[in-house]
Amino acid sequence: MLSLNRSSFVKCRENDTRLFGSQLRGAATRLVVVRCGSGRRGEGKGRRVVMESTHEEVEALMDPKNTVGGGVEDTYGEDRATEDQLVTPWTVSVASGYSLLRDPRHNKELAFTEKERDAHYLRGLLPPAVACQDLQEKKLMHILRQYKVPLQRYMAMMDLQESNERLFYKLLIDNVEELLPVVYTPTVGEACQKYGCIFRHPQGLFISLKERGKILEVLRNWPERSIQVIVVTDGERILGLGDLGCQGMGIPVGKLSLYTALGGLRPSACLPITIDVGTNNEQLLNDEFYIGLRQRRATGQEYADLLHEFMCAVKQNYGEKVLIQFEDFANHNAFDLLAKYTKTHLVFNDDIQGTASVVLAGIVAALKLVGGTLAEHTYLFLGAGEAGTGIAELIALEMSRQTNAPIEECRKKIWLVDSKGLIVSSRKESLQHFKKPWAHEHEPVNNLLSAVQAIKPTILIGTSGVGRTFTKDVVEAMASFNQKPIILALSNPTSQSECTAEEAYTWSKGRAIFASGSPFDPVEYEGKIFVPGQANNAYIFPGFGLGLVISGAIRVHDDMLLAASEALAQQVTQEHFDRGLIYPPFTNIRKISAKISANVASKAYELGLASRLPRPENLMKYAESCMYTPLYRSYR
Repeated sequence: MLSLNRSSFVKCRENDTRLFGSQLRGAATRLVVVRCGSGRRGEGKGRRVVMESTHEEVEALMDPKNTVGGGVEDTYGEDRATEDQLVTPWTVSVASGYSLLRDPRHNKELAFTEKERDAHYLRGLLPPAVACQDLQEKKLMHILRQYKVPLQRYMAMMDLQESNERLFYKLLIDNVEELLPVVYTPTVGEACQKYGCIFRHPQGLFISLKERGKILEVLRNWPERSIQVIVVTDGERILGLGDLGCQGMGIPVGKLSLYTALGGLRPSACLPITIDVGTNNEQLLNDEFYIGLRQRRATGQEYADLLHEFMCAVKQNYGEKVLIQFEDFANHNAFDLLAKYTKTHLVFNDDIQGTASVVLAGIVAALKLVGGTLAEHTYLFLGAGEAGTGIAELIALEMSRQTNAPIEECRKKIWLVDSKGLIVSSRKESLQHFKKPWAHEHEPVNNLLSAVQAIKPTILIGTSGVGRTFTKDVVEAMASFNQKPIILALSNPTSQSECTAEEAYTWSKGRAIFASGSPFDPVEYEGKIFVPGQANNAYIFPGFGLGLVISGAIRVHDDMLLAASEALAQQVTQEHFDRGLIYPPFTNIRKISAKISANVASKAYELGLASRLPRPENLMKYAESCMYTPLYRSYR
């Protein structure tokens, strides 16, 4: 019996019988015939009945008058069609070595053994040398390091992902500190800006206004059925770069690469999606290479209806336990979507909740250096959007849990500055709803420096998306009343960071405890080397998602975010503190993710939100056993 790989059968007409097998080994050879039955959608469409037939039986199925050279039936007239005629793009072929080399999930390139080359018809399709996966990795890292432009490295990595999936993830896992900035921030920001120019292969689903009323059909076009995590964006607020429309697809693709590399979810269980409702970016609308809808953004009921159809279709197609991660939605939609669907779907907003969790972990770790509890410190944010208010709320929640004080009282320790100045009660009527809890009694203050001087915070956090806003005067003011000021410049990409690591250490005379959203190189100041931490969401969301999956969680609860923060903070050792770090190195990220997932899963079971029963005795070991590994498999 011939074996068929997953790409061998793409589609067939109802009641159509297709023959697989062009190389017959004698009259007794048994071939695989695939017959597709008819039926309504959802009732057997695509269902295959695999039968074994002898050569003689198969000959009876074929009409010799409709064959061309090589014995391939030309049922649909592709060989006889002219360029202006329409043909049906059927793809039906034997699982040969040629197709195997072009299947990214199974391709091993030169790592196919001599035995595998014989068994899978690879002779002549590969050079004679056999190279192990480690040698392939060494060669590719050498090539990547020759590129001087980060975007070239990004494109090379994306090409590798499309040709050899396991090698891509092995490279990323083994060289995570070097390659994380390539496949994710900051390079992914430039990739999104230029996505139309560098677009080669579609990586995910594009759902636009054209698909209204048939989103469920679009989801069924995706070849995988066992989806566990979806990352979806509408491209309106990509990092600190604004509205990039359909070109925001680089973000879901990058996030899901990290779900696999750092969190261990299977690549086939991850689905990146972009919801294209248009763009208000005039530059993109006038760009001949733009790949999205050329119209201004849909808003109001039209937008809400499309998103609701999408959410319902996802639940119908993939079930109750698929995690939907909202990514880079604009403030006015992000909060509404999270509030609307948090009680009916397993949803998570990384910009609001993921950022909050990773920043809370950094602050908890930093308190071991400066002393005191969360409630004994004062917090000032520059930026009152998704990230700023999300972080502030999670800090207040943990503060309330530690002190048993009402959360309203805890919020009074936290101050926010937006584009109009300090958020105070006199502005309450004009504030957006998510800012109102942070409007405290105080006289109006128009700028950040004045707010720092008036509030005298011990912790300064930037989520504004505006670069170089932590000026020398601001940092020096923080250092004037704090022995060790905690300064977190979290905006991405690097160009949008509120200050650089060098500026923070230099202006504070080496006393600042600093972390940023994008990576910065170590800084030397007065003979001492400072290693800046990176408050990267990649610490949290891969392990968080894994924890939800292994527990079969059906909803996300705030206590799960606190559990993730606690697990991350516990991974910072004295050795890290001695180097000025408030986050552990990424080199051990898979272990960190396993620990976070175990904590999150434990909380899911504790809250009664886990559906995978019975509960594993050792959640840490269970999490590690569930993690995808990218090592090559041996083939029969």
